[in-house]
Amino acid sequence: MDGTIQAQPMNKSDYFYSLPSELIAQEPVEPRDHSRLLVMDRRSGSLRDRHFYDLTDFLKPGDCLILNDSRVLPARLYGQKKDTGAAVELLLLHPRGENRWEVLAGPGRRAKPGNILTFAGGLLEAEVLEVVEEGNRLVEFRYEGNFYHLLEQIGKMPLPHYITHPLADNERYQTVYSREPGSAAAPTAGLHFTPQLLEQVRMQGVEVGFVTLHVGLGTFRPVKEEKITDHKMHSEHYELSPETAAMVNRTKARGGRVIAVGTTSCRTLESVGMTNGRIEPAEGWTSIFIYPGYRFQVLDGLLTNFHLPESTLIMLVSAFAGYAHTMSAYDHAVKQRYRFFSFGDAMLVL
Repeated sequence: MDGTIQAQPMNKSDYFYSLPSELIAQEPVEPRDHSRLLVMDRRSGSLRDRHFYDLTDFLKPGDCLILNDSRVLPARLYGQKKDTGAAVELLLLHPRGENRWEVLAGPGRRAKPGNILTFAGGLLEAEVLEVVEEGNRLVEFRYEGNFYHLLEQIGKMPLPHYITHPLADNERYQTVYSREPGSAAAPTAGLHFTPQLLEQVRMQGVEVGFVTLHVGLGTFRPVKEEKITDHKMHSEHYELSPETAAMVNRTKARGGRVIAVGTTSCRTLESVGMTNGRIEPAEGWTSIFIYPGYRFQVLDGLLTNFHLPESTLIMLVSAFAGYAHTMSAYDHAVKQRYRFFSFGDAMLVL
């Protein structure tokens, strides 16, 4: 793989840590920026326990923050087979053309090619066209009006399996700056920001830019192979605008730091990479898998949540912060009773 040297901990089991179940956050903190923040110096591995509202203490004029503005689709639909009334569930994965989506369907026997599924008393119908890769279904929707507005009315948030409490307000699983619908899961590092904190960041002389990467379920698929190089990442669509590319180039030129908010922003920036010392606007699909040994081209800092053991995301953090530093930080976070995963606390690596 380009930019990667395979001379690091390369087994899935190297990335295991023990996490008490009560540390898995079931609800977001209120207000958003009152979550805790573990700050790491990636050169020394030193750690400081702070709160997210202290973020500006660690930013400098001339830095830039790059955030992912993808918006989570209320992508879980509960309905019935039109002919029998039997219950069926769809989870939207990717658009595949005009009114066509690739979906997860359950139970599969109720979503065979030719079946018609109906939702919300007929406001939305779906015809199953075919079975595709990994048993997913390709369906074609029929409806009146705007599809995304309809989803907001009748869809449910596809919360991760480890969150067992119902979500009172769907907007708490969206960032305050989300604007481009398309994700199957939230870019959770951004959940801690409030409009007021973002304004403080800008007033400090730190530029704030956006990329779009639509988070797919493949990002969260468990690594099954013991050798992590055997793991296959799924593709996700991204867009890096001319405005954001120019911001990154300005930041680099003046000696500032490019700090990615979340692994999705990191993966977008690193997928595009630098050519002759500059980053260029780009749009496409990425299946980049970042693990220790990877040589970062763009990133100078990473703001991220705490990730599942043996996940591709903890491997990415280990690539940036160093394997030993990362595992030590996770050990510290467990001992200090930080809150973990999507609604949990954050870590800043500089």
